[in-house]
Amino acid sequence: MIITTVNSDSAAKKIAQALIEEKLAACVNIIPSVTSIFRWEGKVSTESELILIAKSKKKLFDEIKDKILSLHPYKLPEIITVPIVDGSKEYLKWVEDELKDISA
Repeated sequence: MIITTVNSDSAAKKIAQALIEEKLAACVNIIPSVTSIFRWEGKVSTESELILIAKSKKKLFDEIKDKILSLHPYKLPEIITVPIVDGSKEYLKWVEDELKDISA
């Protein structure tokens, strides 16, 4: 799973749509209205953001990262991964089937 945050619904949908259309992710969840508190450029900031959670596979991470960076409104966006260690076999197969084939 790849996680990023954005500052607007339009940015979230733009990134999610691109990842799905390019078969870099099988599904992207957009979680609205989270409050992020962080230190940036020497001061503490509080911002309203949306979280994107993309389901994909490790071999596509570099392409996903590049795509997110090309579309992201932030100077330094969060782009992190969390491994999927187990899950419904049927769901994991569906994820695999929806992603671009990189074996060729």
